[in-house]
Amino acid sequence: MAKKPKILPPQAWLEPRVRLTRALSLAAFFALIALLIVNTLFFTDLHGARSWVVLGIQLLPLALVAPGMIGGSARAHAWMCFVLNLYFITGVEAAFDPSRALFGWLEVVISLKLFVCALLYIRWRFQYDRRLAGEGTAP
Repeated sequence: MAKKPKILPPQAWLEPRVRLTRALSLAAFFALIALLIVNTLFFTDLHGARSWVVLGIQLLPLALVAPGMIGGSARAHAWMCFVLNLYFITGVEAAFDPSRALFGWLEVVISLKLFVCALLYIRWRFQYDRRLAGEGTAP
């Protein structure tokens, strides 16, 4: 029994969704960076540690995927989904500390938004690329 080919959504349907999810994922990416910078520089008691060292450690995973995210690479968005686990976990941990609850919940919400937008971007971008290559049309 032959496998039935999948019909891809039309290009006109995919194109605005690809643009929207890319814009939303970039907005959430920069919002997460801004949240980490503001929290580290202004609200976190570092007990004598150098703030630029702590900030560098926090931002290093994001800096590794930043060129691909800014460039619109679907693979970089996929790697971002793995990297986001770190920020989601630290956000949940901070959410249970009453002195850091607001930061924790903001980090959780932003990381979830980025995760969902990045996943949707990956899915629709690959479908869009397949559609441009001529795949997925009815025989």
